[in-house]
Parts: sequence; C-alpha cells; structure tokens
Amino acid sequence: QVQLVESGGGLAQTGDSLRLSCAASGLTFTNLIMAWFRRSPGKEREFVARINQSGSLTNYAEFVKGRFTISRDNAKNTVYLQMSSLKAGDTAVYYCAAHSRSNYPGRESANYDYWGQGTQVTVSS
Repeated sequence: QVQLVESGGGLAQTGDSLRLSCAASGLTFTNLIMAWFRRSPGKEREFVARINQSGSLTNYAEFVKGRFTISRDNAKNTVYLQMSSLKAGDTAVYYCAAHSRSNYPGRESANYDYWGQGTQVTVSS
C-alpha cells in the first residue's frame, strides 16, 4: 500500500518557524516528484511547493517565496517543508503529494497520484 504521512504541524505565532515532514512508503521514493499543498477554511486546495526526484529543482508558489523551503532526503524517503516567517494567512491543513508518472505534474492537484492525510498548521497573529 502506498502511504504518505505528514507530521510537524502545530500552533505557532506570527514570525515563527515550523518544519513539516512527509514520510513515504510503498513506492520507490527516488522516482517521485513531491509537492506540498495546503487548504485553508473557505479556500480551495492550493499549491505550495514542488521538488523533483533528485532534489535539484524546486518550484514555489509566489506567496511563500523567500519564506518556505522544500527539500528531500532520499535516503530517508522523506520530503520536508521548512516554513519561516509564518503569517496568520498560512493557517491551513498542509498535504504532502506525490507524482509517479513521467509527465510533468505542474501545480494542479489533480495531476498528483498520492496524498497524505494532512497536518494542521495554525498561526496566530
């Protein structure tokens, strides 16, 4: 069974940092393009960041550029999202997603094959 499990969410104050982790199992992790999405109350799920199989290429949503960093440790089958300078608007459930096909997934959630259950991040102002 393919499984993605997020962790690291919690309560933070504006300006604080959190590090989210996503552990993958049931897949060859090095074959996966990994991404983070988030969904806030009253909003659609939105793209946050993406990283390619080797970790050499990353892509970020404009609203997190300079604040969030996506990385991966293929030896640990884990992808990370380091979140800094948190804002109240970052409050959301954060989801880890994986794309296993050869085609480019872009930023559309429908193009990702596997999803974690999400981890809650709450930022108070």
